[in-house]
Amino acid sequence: MGRLDGKVSIITGGARGMGAAHVHRFLEEGAKVVFTDILEEEGIALAATLGENARFIKHDVSNASDWKRVVKSTEQTFGPINILVNNAGIDVPAVDLEETPLELYRRVIDVNQNSVFLGMRAVVKSMRNAGGGSIVNISSLAGIIGAYKKIAYTTSKFAVRGMTKAAALELGEYGIRVNSVHPGFIKTSMTEGQINEELENMFPLKKAGEPEEVTNLVLFLASDESSYSTGAEFVIDGGLGAQ
Repeated sequence: MGRLDGKVSIITGGARGMGAAHVHRFLEEGAKVVFTDILEEEGIALAATLGENARFIKHDVSNASDWKRVVKSTEQTFGPINILVNNAGIDVPAVDLEETPLELYRRVIDVNQNSVFLGMRAVVKSMRNAGGGSIVNISSLAGIIGAYKKIAYTTSKFAVRGMTKAAALELGEYGIRVNSVHPGFIKTSMTEGQINEELENMFPLKKAGEPEEVTNLVLFLASDESSYSTGAEFVIDGGLGAQ
């Protein structure tokens, strides 16, 4: 307890799944949390259970104006921002490259890739004012080894990995660390229908991951315990990518 005492954080995609797990744990560890999502009803319902140190804001992460509004509201409510977790993202069913619509490709890039750029850009000034901070970008195992028939998703997640490194090189002088997290198959609504016993038996650890297991890693990177880690990728995939 207390690993994030006094820190102000923004967590995107926080209304459910991994994002909600991050929100709960950050609050338990003493952070003040603004969590955002496009899912307004679910976000409001979650916020009602969390207490005075949490706020929900409806937020389209692909919209630059929305990012300005979220950062301004966070600073007005809790003060300068110490932590950003770029967790929001979408997945799409597998589709042949030659059948992938351009509109679908652009939508995935907008939500998974451009949103990370917009989020990092939006918090830099606030983090400098705070004397430093930690940005945690949620990529995917597909940002390390690729995903079959998912060219848009793979492209977006590789881009997050690259943006993380570029931002870390630039922002280190301000005490702002930037790292990426690369989950494999995690049990959330996004992976519902994809995970079964046959698939899990393919993993060295013989199971899909739980959201809380990813949260443990995100918490470490958000906290001062990872003070000498920046520009790095942290894989949490049950060993799937080692094969």
